[in-house]
Amino acid sequence: MTKADVIAQISEKTGVEKADVQQTLETFFTVVKDSLADGENLYVRGFGSFINKKRARKVARNISKGESMIIDEHFVPSFKPAKVFVEQVKTSDSLKSVVEK
Repeated sequence: MTKADVIAQISEKTGVEKADVQQTLETFFTVVKDSLADGENLYVRGFGSFINKKRARKVARNISKGESMIIDEHFVPSFKPAKVFVEQVKTSDSLKSVVEK
Protein backbone atom coordinates (compact mmCIF):
# COMPACT_ATOMS: atom_id res chain seq x y z
CA MET A 1 0.00 0.00 0.00
CA THR A 2 1.42 3.38 -0.99
CA LYS A 3 0.94 6.78 0.60
CA ALA A 4 -1.52 7.66 -2.19
CA ASP A 5 -3.52 4.51 -1.36
CA VAL A 6 -3.64 5.49 2.31
CA ILE A 7 -4.79 9.00 1.43
CA ALA A 8 -7.51 7.65 -0.87
CA GLN A 9 -8.74 5.19 1.75
CA ILE A 10 -8.85 7.79 4.53
CA SER A 11 -10.66 10.21 2.24
CA GLU A 12 -13.19 7.55 1.30
CA LYS A 13 -13.84 6.47 4.91
CA THR A 14 -14.08 10.00 6.37
CA GLY A 15 -15.54 12.00 3.51
CA VAL A 16 -12.69 14.52 3.80
CA GLU A 17 -11.18 15.84 0.56
CA LYS A 18 -8.00 14.04 -0.59
CA ALA A 19 -6.03 17.32 -0.57
CA ASP A 20 -6.90 17.92 3.09
CA VAL A 21 -6.05 14.33 4.02
CA GLN A 22 -2.73 14.62 2.17
CA GLN A 23 -1.85 17.86 3.99
CA THR A 24 -2.74 16.31 7.35
CA LEU A 25 -0.73 13.16 6.65
CA GLU A 26 2.29 15.16 5.45
CA THR A 27 2.07 17.32 8.59
CA PHE A 28 1.96 14.19 10.76
CA PHE A 29 5.08 12.83 9.05
CA THR A 30 6.83 16.19 9.54
CA VAL A 31 5.95 16.22 13.25
CA VAL A 32 7.29 12.67 13.66
CA LYS A 33 10.55 13.48 11.82
CA ASP A 34 11.07 16.78 13.65
CA SER A 35 10.35 15.21 17.04
CA LEU A 36 12.83 12.38 16.47
CA ALA A 37 15.43 14.81 15.10
CA ASP A 38 15.05 16.84 18.31
CA GLY A 39 15.59 13.72 20.42
CA GLU A 40 11.94 13.38 21.46
CA ASN A 41 10.13 10.06 21.18
CA LEU A 42 6.53 10.03 19.98
CA TYR A 43 3.97 7.73 21.61
CA VAL A 44 0.60 6.98 19.96
CA ARG A 45 -1.48 4.92 22.39
CA GLY A 46 -2.93 1.80 20.77
CA PHE A 47 -0.73 2.19 17.68
CA GLY A 48 2.92 2.32 18.66
CA SER A 49 5.98 4.40 19.45
CA PHE A 50 8.36 6.22 17.16
CA ILE A 51 11.65 6.16 19.04
CA ASN A 52 15.35 6.87 18.60
CA LYS A 53 17.54 3.81 19.11
CA LYS A 54 21.14 4.30 20.09
CA ARG A 55 23.74 2.44 18.03
CA ALA A 56 27.08 1.91 19.73
CA ARG A 57 30.44 2.93 18.27
CA LYS A 58 31.87 0.09 16.19
CA VAL A 59 34.61 -0.89 13.80
CA ALA A 60 33.43 -1.74 10.30
CA ARG A 61 35.24 -2.92 7.19
CA ASN A 62 35.23 -1.47 3.71
CA ILE A 63 35.45 -4.75 1.79
CA SER A 64 36.38 -3.19 -1.55
CA LYS A 65 39.36 -1.31 -0.09
CA GLY A 66 40.18 -3.78 2.69
CA GLU A 67 40.27 -0.98 5.26
CA SER A 68 38.85 -0.71 8.74
CA MET A 69 36.79 2.31 9.61
CA ILE A 70 35.17 3.51 12.82
CA ILE A 71 31.47 4.29 12.87
CA ASP A 72 30.74 6.63 15.74
CA GLU A 73 27.87 6.22 18.17
CA HIS A 74 24.65 7.43 16.56
CA PHE A 75 20.87 7.26 16.72
CA VAL A 76 18.49 5.67 14.20
CA PRO A 77 14.72 6.10 14.05
CA SER A 78 12.66 3.06 14.93
CA PHE A 79 9.00 2.06 15.31
CA LYS A 80 7.73 -0.23 18.04
CA PRO A 81 4.11 -1.33 17.56
CA ALA A 82 1.73 -1.38 20.54
CA LYS A 83 0.63 -4.74 21.93
CA VAL A 84 -2.93 -4.14 20.68
CA PHE A 85 -1.58 -3.50 17.18
CA VAL A 86 0.59 -6.65 17.25
CA GLU A 87 -2.34 -8.79 18.42
CA GLN A 88 -4.61 -7.40 15.69
CA VAL A 89 -2.05 -8.32 13.02
CA LYS A 90 -1.40 -11.76 14.54
CA THR A 91 -5.09 -12.67 14.56
CA SER A 92 -5.90 -11.20 11.15
CA ASP A 93 -7.58 -13.69 8.80
CA SER A 94 -6.43 -11.80 5.69
CA LEU A 95 -2.77 -12.38 6.55
CA LYS A 96 -3.32 -16.09 7.07
CA SER A 97 -4.56 -16.42 3.49
CA VAL A 98 -1.47 -14.58 2.18
CA VAL A 99 0.88 -16.92 4.07
CA GLU A 100 -0.91 -20.02 2.76
CA LYS A 101 -0.42 -19.00 -0.89
